Amino acid sequence: MTTDAVARLRDMLAAVERLGVAFSGGVDSSVLLALAARVLGPARVVALLGVSPSLAADERAGAHAIAADLGVRVVEVQTRELDREAYRANGPDRCFHCKDELFSTIDAEIVRAERLDAVAYGENADDARRPDRPGSRAASEHRVLRPLADLGLTKADVRRIARELGLASADKPAAPCLASRIPHFVEVTPVKLRQIEQAEAALRRLGLHDLRVRHHGDIARLELPAEDLVRAVSEPLRTAIHLAIVAAGFRFATVDLAGIQSGAFTLPLVTAARG
Repeated sequence: MTTDAVARLRDMLAAVERLGVAFSGGVDSSVLLALAARVLGPARVVALLGVSPSLAADERAGAHAIAADLGVRVVEVQTRELDREAYRANGPDRCFHCKDELFSTIDAEIVRAERLDAVAYGENADDARRPDRPGSRAASEHRVLRPLADLGLTKADVRRIARELGLASADKPAAPCLASRIPHFVEVTPVKLRQIEQAEAALRRLGLHDLRVRHHGDIARLELPAEDLVRAVSEPLRTAIHLAIVAAGFRFATVDLAGIQSGAFTLPLVTAARG
């Protein structure tokens, strides 16, 4: 599969001399970066890492490590989505304003400085079909390439390629930005983002890896895979989880029996709007 993807991507990027890849360290952008490096050579590819309070420090460090393994240089793009009132208002289109800020900053500050012919990002074919991905509209408005989706690569395909390439992110759980933990129409603030980051980092140190800490004011609602629920509410982990969440600034710690849910806040709203 990797050989075929490389061949098809080579045709797609035939006119591109230098490519910027919007890079988060997740499996999708890692696979795109790795394939682009194979097609163009690492020196002709730049990993563009958006940095803001909505990016956890652990994710930032992990992205740098993956790019270093691929021999691709990272350019950190300082974004200021929190300066945007529409982003802070946290409607279902919040991701549009975040991606629009990222791609606008890349267009204004990075494209000329890095002599980029094109910018691409890691939307896969499954994401392209989902209604809760307003960031895709921002990519279209900025003429950002989406090679994985155009190649018809699903999330399962992307993970298969990542394993074939030996990428550290091959089995990495999805890690959407910290703002996704705040219910829509509740303001996004730096304080809330710090609370979420601190709580999630502490829980990962306890051995929980796939998780979300949803921010409901004084209450932290912890989402975990079903297989982690029993041990999370059993000693000694139960007390350790409670202490970690309280230390992050919450008063109460709850565990959601529904388990981990992708698009928990956005998908119901956009689905209802379509209906």
